Amino acid sequence: MKFFIYSLIAVAVALFAAGCKKAATKTTNEEVTTNTETILHAWCWSFNTIKDNMKDIADAGYTFVQTSPANMCFVGENGGMQIFGDGKWYYHYQPIAWSIGNYQLGTRDEFKAMCAEAEKYGVRVIVDVLPNHTAFDTSAVTEEFIKAVGGRDKLYHANGLNEIKDYNDRYQCTTGAMGGLPDVNTENPDFQYYFMTYINDLIACGADGFRYDTAKHIGLPSDPLDEKSKENDFWPVATGRKAVKGLTLAKKDSLFIYGEVLQDKNVKEQEYAEYFGMCASNYGHAIREIISKRKTSAKEVCDYQHTVSPDRLTTWVESHDTYCNANESASLTDTQIRLGWVIITARQNGIPLFYSRPDGSTRENFWGNNLMGAKGNDEFKHPEVVAVNKFRKAMAGMKENVSTTAKGSVVVINRGDKGVAIVNLATADANIKADTKLADGTYTDKVHGTEFTVKSGKISGSLKAETSYVIY
Repeated sequence: MKFFIYSLIAVAVALFAAGCKKAATKTTNEEVTTNTETILHAWCWSFNTIKDNMKDIADAGYTFVQTSPANMCFVGENGGMQIFGDGKWYYHYQPIAWSIGNYQLGTRDEFKAMCAEAEKYGVRVIVDVLPNHTAFDTSAVTEEFIKAVGGRDKLYHANGLNEIKDYNDRYQCTTGAMGGLPDVNTENPDFQYYFMTYINDLIACGADGFRYDTAKHIGLPSDPLDEKSKENDFWPVATGRKAVKGLTLAKKDSLFIYGEVLQDKNVKEQEYAEYFGMCASNYGHAIREIISKRKTSAKEVCDYQHTVSPDRLTTWVESHDTYCNANESASLTDTQIRLGWVIITARQNGIPLFYSRPDGSTRENFWGNNLMGAKGNDEFKHPEVVAVNKFRKAMAGMKENVSTTAKGSVVVINRGDKGVAIVNLATADANIKADTKLADGTYTDKVHGTEFTVKSGKISGSLKAETSYVIY
C-alpha cells in the first residue's frame, strides 16, 4: 500500500539509527529522503469552523487538517456543547452508528463542504476513526448498527465485555474492554462491510486519510483469535489489501493512514507498520521532557525511540490524550509547546502533528472557553509555528545535522547548506556560535528580524529567552 509518506531504504535507516547512537553532542543523518508534511489537529472544531478557517490553516503552512471523529456518537444525559461538562469531548470517541455527522461537529453536508474548501486551498483532510469499540452505554447503539452486524450477539467479541487487566497480553489487549468501552468484533465480515461503507463515504465526500484510534487494540493476523472470529483480517480489509463481501477501500493508493499504536511492551510495531504509519508516543514524551528541563543533547533530540523507520512516524509535542487525560502535557505553556514544535518540525523526518488547544485555555483553566465546535486558540498560526512549517517545505531534499550549544540549552538544526532553525529553550538570553554549512554572510531570521552572521562554517548571534529562529 502507498502512503503520502516518503519511503526509506533499509541501508539509510540503519545509517540514521547508527548516527543517533554515536554522538552525544552532534548527530548527522546521512539519509537524503525528507518529509515536508505537517498536520493541524483541529480538535473539537466543527466542520464549519474548520471550513471558515481553511485559509488561515493553509497560510500557516499545514498540508493536512485532522478532524475529531465524524461519526454518530454518544449524546449523554444532558446533551450540551461543552468540551468538558455538558457534552464532554470524549463522547466523540463513543460511536453508536457508522454514518457521517454528529451533534457536536456537524452534518454530512457540512463535512462535504469542509472537504471542498480544503481542496480549494490544497489542504488534505484526515478523519479520526475508531472501529475498536462502541459507547459505554451499549443500549445507545442504534438499531441500524445492530442490524448491520447481524444482531447484538455478533456485535462484540466473546471477550469484549471483560476488562483488560494486562495490556501486554495480546489476547486481552485485542479482544477485551478498554477502560470499560466494550470491544467490537472487528473480524465479523458484516461489521467490516458496515464500517468500510462509512469509510468509503468519507472518501467520496473528500477525506484523504484516516487516523485509527486505539489501533493496537485491534488484532493483527498473527494475534490470538477471539472465539467468535475465524481470522484476524480487519487490517487487510481496512487498508484495501482484501475485499469484504465485494467491498474494497476506495482510493487506497492515495490515502494517508496512521494508527494510534501507543508504545509499550509486547506491541507488534513492525507488523502494524506493514499496514499503516505509527505514532511516536515515546518521542513525544522525550520532547516534553526536553522542553521541561530546558536542556538536551543532539542524541536525545535525534532518537525517535521507535523500531519503525522515521518516515513512517507521526510525531507530536502533545496530543489530545496527553492534554486531556490526566493533563500530562497541559501544564506546559504555549511557549514551551512552540519550542518543541520548532524542534520536531525543523527535522528531516517524522510527520509532525500540532494539537490545537481550546481557545482561552490557561495553565489554571485547561478547558478555556469550553465551547465544542469553536476554533482553538491562535497558537496554530503563531509566527514561529508558521515560519518552521514553511521552512520544512523549503528544506525538501536537505539532510539534517542536529547539534546543541550553550550547555545544551540551545538546539541547532541545520538542513544541508540551505537553512537552520535555532531554539533557545532557556529562560535567559544567550549568545551562540555553532557549526553550519550556510555560506558566509549576514542572515535575517524569518520571524523576529534578528540578524545572524556566518563566517568560516560558524553561525553566531544573540538569542532571546524561550525563542525560536528560522533562517533560510
